Amino acid sequence: MLEGVYRGQRMQGWPEERWSELRAVYYGMCARVDHQLGLIVEALREAKLYRDTALFFFSDHGDFTGDYGLVEKTHNTFEDCLTRVPLIVKPPADVRAVRGICDALVELVDFPATVFELAGIQPEYSHFGRSLMPIVKGDAEEHRNAVFCEGGRLRGEKHAMELESLAGLKDPQTSPYWPRIGLQMSDEGPWHGKAAMCRTKTYKYVRRLYEEDELYDLERDPQELHNSVKDPGYGEVLAELRERMADWYMETCDVVPGERDRRW
Repeated sequence: MLEGVYRGQRMQGWPEERWSELRAVYYGMCARVDHQLGLIVEALREAKLYRDTALFFFSDHGDFTGDYGLVEKTHNTFEDCLTRVPLIVKPPADVRAVRGICDALVELVDFPATVFELAGIQPEYSHFGRSLMPIVKGDAEEHRNAVFCEGGRLRGEKHAMELESLAGLKDPQTSPYWPRIGLQMSDEGPWHGKAAMCRTKTYKYVRRLYEEDELYDLERDPQELHNSVKDPGYGEVLAELRERMADWYMETCDVVPGERDRRW
């Protein structure tokens, strides 16, 4: 996928000045969102609701913004610039909290679990999030020893090709999203194949259904440039992460409904 998007975006000849301009535009968009969040905070203060409000600020994914010579995102690659998104938590004033920055591994599914605890909600369905309150309160520095992502699709899954993004265009290839979506529309290659990631603080393993798996030593290779999946020196690490991924799939697969209905 990355190779195909890289060719399609045709940005290889850009000088550094143009990349700097692109990043500046992206940072400007981030600053605009920050400003809009500030408007919400100010409105809460004016309504005297800020102290009683829990605020969560996060993104669903990141952006290449020039990393690897790419822009935008992909759905089945898991570089840190795409998967390591910001998460800011401000609990109500009556909840004990320790200010600071924490580098604990967390997942976005931990957000609703945290809301459940703050609101005193007992969900009536199985979920796989873990409340972040022990970290927020300063009772813990670590949260998970591994986090997971998944993306891509099976061959033939037309509904997962994102075709609606090109709907109504006379020439779909004029869309700025064409370099990626044009690959997602095809089953001729492995472009949009299903994949899953297991990341610890030191390693990242990617299981691919139609392509070669990936393994990165994040301490020696933080930019994830060298796939070590075939390196015998990482055999034990690879086996451990494959086992972790199998456990994760088993833990988060189909669940039994919590309530009976007339079919039972």
